Formats: sequence, structure tokens, C-alpha cells
Amino acid sequence: MPTALITGSNRGLGLEWTHQLAAAGWRVHATCRLPDEAHDLHRLAAAYPKLSVHRLDVTKGDEIAALSRELHDSAIDWLINNAGVYFERWDKDPLGSIEYDAWEETFRVNTLGAVRVTEALTEQLARSEHKLVLTITSHMGSIAEIGSGRSYAYRSSKAALNAAMKGIALELKPRDIGVLLLHPGWVNTRMGGPDAPYTAEESVRGMRRRADGFRPEHSGRFFRFDGSEIPW
Repeated sequence: MPTALITGSNRGLGLEWTHQLAAAGWRVHATCRLPDEAHDLHRLAAAYPKLSVHRLDVTKGDEIAALSRELHDSAIDWLINNAGVYFERWDKDPLGSIEYDAWEETFRVNTLGAVRVTEALTEQLARSEHKLVLTITSHMGSIAEIGSGRSYAYRSSKAALNAAMKGIALELKPRDIGVLLLHPGWVNTRMGGPDAPYTAEESVRGMRRRADGFRPEHSGRFFRFDGSEIPW
């Protein structure tokens, strides 16, 4: 049976990824920072016996290492780097009122977190059949598409994530591990807000189609959930 590991799986897109893959018969390792508070996730685990819940804060190296040891003998077909933050209250502030502590935390989660998890689970990916790193990024990380100011922390963290994953794709190519960068669209989640035009279900179904149709030439490239490519 195929196996996925999903970060940030307790709500929003991560919870929807967990639900859809578990319902499709996948073995799912669902991770989140505070599993004792992840009530929706535990309800899914009660319904799908192949779903397990694990503690993982992607900014904490000891927790990443512990999870890698726990899954030492496992094979992971899809690693879904979904965990992310957007400190809206600070990130919309103009120059002159930037919260640099929030900016640093955004980098620790959005950029370094995904790279650290990918590095720690490379061997589990290498022994799998599908060997795919799915990184949920954002079109806001496209420098070519910047059309306004502000959102400096989020934009730069996603641009850095894209650059890192492009390099990782080249490094992992000899091991036949693919890397796919996906923009999920503007989605009606806590991060996206109630005005967003897409549901989490629609977004994840689109991203799953991109993953199901992955070919080696797609590795290290940047796509919207609908399949259109995004410029760097």
C-alpha cells in the first residue's frame, strides 16, 4: 500500500490531504505540533486504521530526528511538506513597522522546516516506489508575480523555499526522488480566509492530480494546483 507523511495535518489543507489519502486506502503518517489538541485529526484516525498521528514541530530538530528514527524502516512514497505560517497581523504592515521576530519565525517554519524534514526522511523516500517530495508553497514566492508591497516575510520565505527545493531536486535526482512545488490556490481555510474562491477539497484534489501525473521532467518545477506552471 502507498504511504504518505504529511506535516501540518491538523487543519486546513493538511487535514484535507490526510482525509483524502486515508479514504483512498493510503497508509498515512499525519504530523502536527500539538497532537493532543488535534481533535479533527483524531476523529479521522478513529475512522481509518491505517492513519497514525505523530508529534512534529518542523522547527525542532530533536522532534524531526525522533520521527525519522521512529520510521527508520519505513518507505515513504509521498512526503507532503504542508506545514506553514503567515503572520497576517504583522505581514501586512508597511516599511517602518516590520516585526522582524515574526519574519524570522516565518523562515524557520516555511523554509527551514520543510528542508529539515526532507533531509531527515530522504532514506525513507529512497526505499519507496513513488519517491516524491510534494512541497506546498505559494505563488507569492514568485518574484516575477510580485505586484504590490508588504507581505515581505511570507513572500521571501516562500521564494527561499522554492530556491532550496529546486536545488534539492537536482541533488536527489540520482536517487530517482522527485520534487514537486505546488501552489494550492487561494483556499477557504483559516489562512486563506472566508473570501477565498476554492475549498480545501478542490485544492487538494487538484494537487493530487499533479502528483499522480508526476514525471521526472517535472522535478524542481513550480505549478499551480490546476497544472499551469508559475514563473520563478
